[in-house]
Amino acid sequence: MRKIATEEAFTIPEIVEAIRNVIRRGGPNLDLLLLKQLYEVPASPPAEAPSDSMQVSNRDRAAKDMLPKLLDFDTARLATMDANGVDIQILSLVMPGVQMFERVQAMELAQLANNRLGEVIRRHPDRFAGLASFAPQDPRAAAKEMERAITTLKLNGFIVNSHTGNAYLDDPQFLPILEAAEALGMPLYIHPRAPSDGMAGPFREYRLEGAVWGYGIETGTHILRLIFGGVFDRFPKLQVVIGHMGEALPFWLGRLDFMGAPGARAGRKNQLLPSEYFKRNITITTSGVEDPLALRYCIDKIGADRIMWAIDYPFQPTPSAVAFIDSAAISDTEREKIAWSNAERIFRIKKNH
Repeated sequence: MRKIATEEAFTIPEIVEAIRNVIRRGGPNLDLLLLKQLYEVPASPPAEAPSDSMQVSNRDRAAKDMLPKLLDFDTARLATMDANGVDIQILSLVMPGVQMFERVQAMELAQLANNRLGEVIRRHPDRFAGLASFAPQDPRAAAKEMERAITTLKLNGFIVNSHTGNAYLDDPQFLPILEAAEALGMPLYIHPRAPSDGMAGPFREYRLEGAVWGYGIETGTHILRLIFGGVFDRFPKLQVVIGHMGEALPFWLGRLDFMGAPGARAGRKNQLLPSEYFKRNITITTSGVEDPLALRYCIDKIGADRIMWAIDYPFQPTPSAVAFIDSAAISDTEREKIAWSNAERIFRIKKNH
């Protein structure tokens, strides 16, 4: 069966070095905890270190091992795809993208990353598609880069890593970005990052900031701000994609519809039920959630047309993600939609891929 993986990460050397400079400066942002693991070699623990310290070091090494995979396009990545029957990866710049850099640097690195991505796709047109990065730090320049990415580089949509400067896309300053995404008719993938500074406290002590919990909470909150802020009413054709089986939001839709119906509370601007936006404006991917019961629930709740398969390469193993979509107790029609045909339609992947 044809397979298109829809949340697959990469980076480029220039962004690696820029991130290392951010790490050297330090600061309170929770993303730095993971970034230190990805981009700095952890110190070896002393011989007398307790076992829990050794386990932390091993986890640090595992994170560090991700960097060569993120930088690779032509060897290990393709070999893994071939070995597991993955036809296409939709590539996107790894979290946090360019969103922790100052404005000019962020704009320049987003353009560079998009150019490199375009080159990779031209080199392997039947194996890769791509989502364009942009710098929300300058929304008008971001909109121009979004247009260039689609019209000139022929990319397949956009990627943003939740908040920028602790602000979310419902903030009026980001209107040019939303206008561009809707006008260009291409999807905006909202990928997680660690909780913003205002909600970071409870996540720090037990390292809850990442994929274990914080990522889903952060991105789910972002989507609810778009819903209750009326963004999807102002931009009814805007298409947003979120990963990780919808960041748990499909499982809350009954309560959200009850508590968040139009006019249910002061200050809410939504004209539809939250579940209606999921059926009109929001598509989810399975990235990192290989649970057949969760998949069955989401199909029944929002429909198979609103779900796409993903691996979350290189952070999740490819073989288990492939086995999951091959073996899940769903119909052949549902499997075809989720494994590849929805991705072709939503990301406008040409048939010759």
